[in-house]
Amino acid sequence: MNRLGDATSPYLLQHADNPVDWWPWGEDAFGEARKRGVPVLLSVGYSSCHWCHVMAHESFEDEKVAAYLNEHFVAIKVDREERPDVDAVYMEAVQAATGQGGWPMTVFLTAGGEPFYFGTYFPPTARQGMPGFLDVLEGVVAAWRDRREEVAEVAGRIVRELTERAGAYGASVTPGDSELSGALLGLTREYDARRGGFGGAPKFPPSMVLEFLLRHHARTGAEGALQMARDTCEAMARGGIYDQLAGGFARYSVDRTWTVPHFEKMLYDNALLIRVYAHLWRATGSDLARRVALETADFLVGELSTEEGGFASALDADSDDGTGRHAEGTYYVWTPEQLDRELGTADGEFAAAYFRVTREGTFEEGASVLQLPQGNGVVDADRVASVRERLLAARARRPRPGRDDKVVAAWNGLAIAALAETGAYFDRPDLVQAAVDAADLLVRVHMDARGRLLRTSRDGMAGGNAGVLEDYGDVAEGFLALASVTGDGVWLDFTGLLLDSVLRHFTADDGTLYDTADDAEELIRRPQDPTDNATPSGWTAAAGALLSYAAHTGSETHRTAAERALGVVGALAPRAPRFIGWGLAVAEAALDGPREVAIVGATGDPLTSELHRTALLGAAPGAVVAVGEEGSTEFPLLRDRPTRGGRAAAYVCRHFVCDAPTSDPGALRSQLRAEPWTGPRRS
Repeated sequence: MNRLGDATSPYLLQHADNPVDWWPWGEDAFGEARKRGVPVLLSVGYSSCHWCHVMAHESFEDEKVAAYLNEHFVAIKVDREERPDVDAVYMEAVQAATGQGGWPMTVFLTAGGEPFYFGTYFPPTARQGMPGFLDVLEGVVAAWRDRREEVAEVAGRIVRELTERAGAYGASVTPGDSELSGALLGLTREYDARRGGFGGAPKFPPSMVLEFLLRHHARTGAEGALQMARDTCEAMARGGIYDQLAGGFARYSVDRTWTVPHFEKMLYDNALLIRVYAHLWRATGSDLARRVALETADFLVGELSTEEGGFASALDADSDDGTGRHAEGTYYVWTPEQLDRELGTADGEFAAAYFRVTREGTFEEGASVLQLPQGNGVVDADRVASVRERLLAARARRPRPGRDDKVVAAWNGLAIAALAETGAYFDRPDLVQAAVDAADLLVRVHMDARGRLLRTSRDGMAGGNAGVLEDYGDVAEGFLALASVTGDGVWLDFTGLLLDSVLRHFTADDGTLYDTADDAEELIRRPQDPTDNATPSGWTAAAGALLSYAAHTGSETHRTAAERALGVVGALAPRAPRFIGWGLAVAEAALDGPREVAIVGATGDPLTSELHRTALLGAAPGAVVAVGEEGSTEFPLLRDRPTRGGRAAAYVCRHFVCDAPTSDPGALRSQLRAEPWTGPRRS
């Protein structure tokens, strides 16, 4: 066993028995490289990454490759989900040098951490234009031995260029109507009108962009925005990217038709998409959106819950195919013969037609990914339910994909927000309780009394890596949603602690935000990226939480910080709207107010509950909701807000102006309707 045996990361533990003498990231490894006078091999991946497993099996488990690596390098293995800061810095270098990136990421460094040669997956021997991994190692050793000065010059130049690129996002522009309308126009140009989504293959669920489209429709009534969101959600839900038996979304589609997924299931994708489908239902009443939101929430709770109350990071793409060989997708795909064997001929043929399972197959070796195509016509719902139940039972007998059971703070924050809202919308208190349990774990294990977060935990034990900005922003977002749904003001208090840390440790003098704290480990540069990747950027997640907290508390400090942070959205919206979706969604909330809703009434009173539910179902972008009894000090929005003659009442305010209080849910619904701000209304 190498030095990874004591790691908490399941990904690092997968490599603990490699013949490679792996080191975890840290000064000890770089000190060893300096002492020996050798370069560093940095290998970055994550546990549910298919090609990470492939490269590990082909190269890192090979005795000859390991012997060469151990002799000539100090090898460092990093879980990108534990150290997103390390991943971000070196991924930027890989993309700048090669024009592409991905995992596994393979970077060669000096003992000072400066990168000088880059790649992703390398096969064991040269093929398809890619050099063999051992050839690469030998080439790097030759350059290190014979052209050390040239290597040092290249490494120094790369670090300088990365430093110069930092913050080059354009002049700060406060995002207004014209910027958001321009972003919508840009998205329309990239929209795939036939298949939904944006761009070509591979096609990723555009979760943050969908939230922007739904909020833009809610604020402006733009039907085109709603149509793009609705059609994309339907295409994904009917495609192979969605698990038609058990719910939950795979990471992405390898094609542009949503047919064949990359089968790993990530907590963050499913949390974001639960919320999108719940918000789509809120906007349209779509039965499909309701079904998908609830099925995915049930998948998340059923498959990713941990004993400690949090949510695990991911399910692998790969599993045993029944012969001892690990292969991608084998848990999920079917052939007509398998359907007949499990269901009988008649129901097998019915299932094949219903789920588009063909003799030719849509995946590999004649297997098909289950889909739910349009035009099925009238079907026997009881027969469909029976088929699903039997196929699920048969699938449960297959070897299951592995699970990465570490708890990531940011992704649990996203899950908390999704489950709290979905539970409230659909009268599922069990989902709200799951959100509370996860939030409780974050407070107990990840958060200290000063409002500082640790990134990960496993088995209830905190890891040693400091939280990054996305952890603070997403956990704050989850706590704010929980506060609105439960009426428990402690979640607003915890949010304040987190955002104090954001203002103190992550915010520059000009209002821009860094991904790491000012007291974090110093890397070759301090990462700072406002663009979305698979999750909202830390920058815009924090901006959204700051804005909502300001609406709850009236804090001008937090409102100003949010508005300054949103300047980057106005700068990037015209150029890259697909990659600033959450920032656009937050900007929609800022333009709308956001609206502040206070529900005052007795706990357990049906009118209080009805007004509270009406407020939560209001689609006004980013609206914040506080509920409590008259005289309660749980939320600042409840202060000096009486009931109306002893009856529960709702107060709606925005931009320092309030509507008349109402005890009529219909009137409250009207006050939360899409309506551009034109100044104070007469009551």
